[in-house]
Amino acid sequence: MSSRVPREVKEFVVERAGYRCEYCLSPMHCNPDQPSIEHIHPNSRGGSDAPSNLALSCQGCNNFKQVAVAAEDPATGVQSPLFHPRTDRWADHFAWSSDDQVSVIGKTPTGRATIARLQFNRPGLLNQRRLLMLAGLHPPDIESEKVK
Repeated sequence: MSSRVPREVKEFVVERAGYRCEYCLSPMHCNPDQPSIEHIHPNSRGGSDAPSNLALSCQGCNNFKQVAVAAEDPATGVQSPLFHPRTDRWADHFAWSSDDQVSVIGKTPTGRATIARLQFNRPGLLNQRRLLMLAGLHPPDIESEKVK
């Protein structure tokens, strides 16, 4: 986790996220890596350490996002803003595939660009979701949990 952000702010961000990556929705208790407190709008681009600019992120999503705030929508080739956990609703931009319930599909240019940039359907995540499904823990109920 970031060392600049005060501990109490980090704890707030973790609680607000329900201890799930706010991008791919992976539960942090099933992730072998330390979660990140991610700057939605990077410090290097003028973003602040305010809670409104912070999101809980798994290492995979954080590493693939880096300092990006937009990415190419693979369906149109047009740059689209990435999903913003504070202002966007997850269900407006993403859905679980009706084929397998483990793959994420993009419903909007923002959803498709975010899936491509952050690689929501990387093999390790698909395997994790399959195992969680066997345990009855996937897909998460995005309407009743702390997912916007």
